[in-house]
Amino acid sequence: MDKLRIKSDSTKLCAFVPLWLKNSSVNSVAKNNSHRQRRFNSFSLFTFHFSLPSAFTLVEVLIVVAILGILAAIVVPLYEDNQQKAKESAAKENLRVLRNAIELYAAQHKGVAPGYTNDNKTATPSYMAFGRQMTEFEQRLSAIPQNPFNAIKTIRVLANSADFPTAPEQTGAYGWIYKPSTKQIRLNWPGKDSHGVNYYDY
Repeated sequence: MDKLRIKSDSTKLCAFVPLWLKNSSVNSVAKNNSHRQRRFNSFSLFTFHFSLPSAFTLVEVLIVVAILGILAAIVVPLYEDNQQKAKESAAKENLRVLRNAIELYAAQHKGVAPGYTNDNKTATPSYMAFGRQMTEFEQRLSAIPQNPFNAIKTIRVLANSADFPTAPEQTGAYGWIYKPSTKQIRLNWPGKDSHGVNYYDY
């Protein structure tokens, strides 16, 4: 009788335990799913609020364009003014280099300025002779400096009998105007600099 009772109780316990375990597993899975769902909803909300870029309104775009226009109106003239002054400084420096080279050549060749072939003052001076005497024979210059305003280094060389022009001429063809008989050389460019001085009078 006792054996039958134990067997019966064991059967009931075995029947109860699987049910309890089943209920516990179901509850645990349900809780995990609920927790995952809350995390997913939170992540989705975060993504929705922070990942979507905000668009500019028409008024904001117009304000930005206006500000950029004002900045451009301030910066561009300053840049152009600095660029102009840089060219003026380069023109003065290039003239100084040319004039010093001409004076040095004349001092070493019995007063004959460069530009005459074989230092013959009765010959017609030329740019070819000037260039060779300055850059090849004695290499006083590594190269003929260019006019910074038209980026031309070619020199218009005047004959002994020619008058020096009163104003720049053929600025698209020559960077400088030079007369060997007087050792005078000028910047071949019209207009005035930032101080009101004629470029031609440099």
